[in-house]
Formats: sequence, structure tokens, C-alpha cells
Amino acid sequence: MSTREYTEEEVLALARHAYRSGQATFPVIPTRCALLVIDMQDEFVRSGWTPYWVPDATRMVPRLSAFISQCREAAIPVVYTAFARTYHNLDRPRAGAFMPNRYDAVSDAWFRDGRIWHELSPRAEDVLIFKPSYGAFHDTPLETILRNLNRDTIIVTGTLTTFCCGTTARQGYERGFHVVFCSDLTASDDPEMQQAELCVLRKGFARVMTADAIGVALHGPTDAVNAAEAADDDGR
Repeated sequence: MSTREYTEEEVLALARHAYRSGQATFPVIPTRCALLVIDMQDEFVRSGWTPYWVPDATRMVPRLSAFISQCREAAIPVVYTAFARTYHNLDRPRAGAFMPNRYDAVSDAWFRDGRIWHELSPRAEDVLIFKPSYGAFHDTPLETILRNLNRDTIIVTGTLTTFCCGTTARQGYERGFHVVFCSDLTASDDPEMQQAELCVLRKGFARVMTADAIGVALHGPTDAVNAAEAADDDGR
């Protein structure tokens, strides 16, 4: 047992390194992965339609569409999530109505049908889960579906980074899944919050990677993956 004492400077340096450039060490194996496309529905993606619109989510649609196709080519199951008016909204956390992200403007057309943005529409073989709260595992069959698919690694994409994507990553981690969090295919309603959330996830919940690095992991050798991640680090 070590008897040394750590200085405040040392523990701060360790924490900062883990937040900013730490990297989970589990491998990304295509046959063990499932892609999660979180809440890329009209309410968040359709420009100007609701106060919940996420402009960065709209901008990333072409890149996310290409990434979904890449995952399908690698035989990776695709699971979509969305909010819809399930159970007359009686399945929602009661405290939600008191939160400041429930804006005053309300329309009966919003969050009713859970329609995925048309450029990202699910295929017949995909799974669409309607969830009652931020995390995709809470009160949904997602964990059972992943177990039945024999998938223990989830690749998280979609919106919002700071809410549904981040919460899903944490819930997946707590259930024993390896979590890959796609840093440039997740979007926040406040871009200034994106990096802060990525730092927290990187330190303790997920392997944070760009879409390009994930693509290399799905199709290339380990050395190429390491090189792609090093390029990600250089770009931060």
C-alpha cells in the first residue's frame, strides 16, 4: 500500500488530463456494437418549428445520415429513440413540469407523434423506441433489446448532448455496456456546453471519438484507430 501523499497540484493535473485527453481502453468491435440515434425528431431538427430546435443537430444531418449508412454496411443494428405522446404523458417524471427547460410556448402538435426527421427515417429492420425521459434506458426495453442482439457496446449519436445523449451514456455505463460517444455527431442547444459534457463523459463514462475515428475502428486495423484518435487529440 502506498503511503505517499498527493499534492493539490498533482490531483488537479490528474483530473485535468482525464477530462481533456483521457481515453477509455476497451476495444470497438463491430460485431458487439449497436448504434443509437437519439431524438433526431422533427421538434429538434426542423428549423425554427419549436423553441426546442437544435441548430447544430440540423447541420449534422448529412454527416449523421452517412454514418448510419456506414454502420448498416458493417451490419451494426440501428436503434432510434424519440419522444411521443405515450400514455397521455403519464409516464413522464413528475418533476419535469417544474424544470426551466419547459418553455412557455406549447403546441399540441409538438412531441405527439415522435416522427424522426425525414432524411434519417428508420428502415423496417431498425428499432424505434419511444422514451418517457432523457435517458434511453429508463422505462424502455432498450437493455433487453441490446442483450437479445448480443451487443454490449453502444455508439451514441443524436441530440441533446447535455441531456438525452449524455444521460443515455451514463445509464449505459451503469448497466455494464461499453459506451462510445460520437463527439461530432452529437449536438447541444448551447454549443458552449458541448465540450464540457464531452470532458465529463471522457473522464468516467465513455470512449469519446469522432465519427471518422469510429469508422476506422469499424473497418480498419488497431494501428489505424490509434492514429485517428491521436489526430482527434491534436484537433482539440
